[in-house]
Order: sequence, then structure tokens, then C-alpha cells
Amino acid sequence: MSARSPITTHILDVSLGKPAADVGVTLARLEGDAFVELARGTTDLDGRVSTLLAPGTLTRGTYRLSFDVGAYFAASQRTSFYPSVDVVFVVSDTSQHHHVPLLLSPFGYSTYRGS
Repeated sequence: MSARSPITTHILDVSLGKPAADVGVTLARLEGDAFVELARGTTDLDGRVSTLLAPGTLTRGTYRLSFDVGAYFAASQRTSFYPSVDVVFVVSDTSQHHHVPLLLSPFGYSTYRGS
């Protein structure tokens, strides 16, 4: 059994009513004035990144999940207003799991702290 990543994500394409597969996702951490990439992956058929997004020990700080939604919509020949979506969030309690879902449509998105 593989270890669960302390940071996970899930993308639902609400315009289709199903998970968004094959979306590139990058996790980065703010170090000084710049974000430094920690990991990257691609969503599976369930809209989840099955690889370990946050390898090693999670530390307190500001993180960014970047979603390459432009390529996702282009692959299905749909127009999209957003070429990418960046979700920046703070990890203050490293003992907790941080699930950051993305609800997506071609002309809007929403995110929240999941469980």
C-alpha cells in the first residue's frame, strides 16, 4: 500500500458532470520571493493525481497548485477563458491532510478546502 500524499487534489468538470482526466498539475512551495516546484502529475480517469504530490515531510508555508486547464479543454476542442488555474494556500498545521478540489468549467472555476 502506498503512502497517501499530505496534499491531494481532485478535478471535476462541472460542465460535463464528470471528473477531468489528463490535466497536468504542479505543486510548488513559496521560498523567498519565488515558488519552487516540488512535484508534478496528471489527473487519472477519476480526476485525481495518483502520484505522490508532496513527497517527503510537509512543512509549514505557502503552496501553489497549478492546473493546466487550457490543454485539457483544447484536447476536447472546447474554448476556455482560463489557460491555467493557480490555487495558492497556506499549510499551518502539518499534521493535517490538505485536499484542494477544483470544480471546473470552460468559463469559471471554484475551489475549497476538502477532506
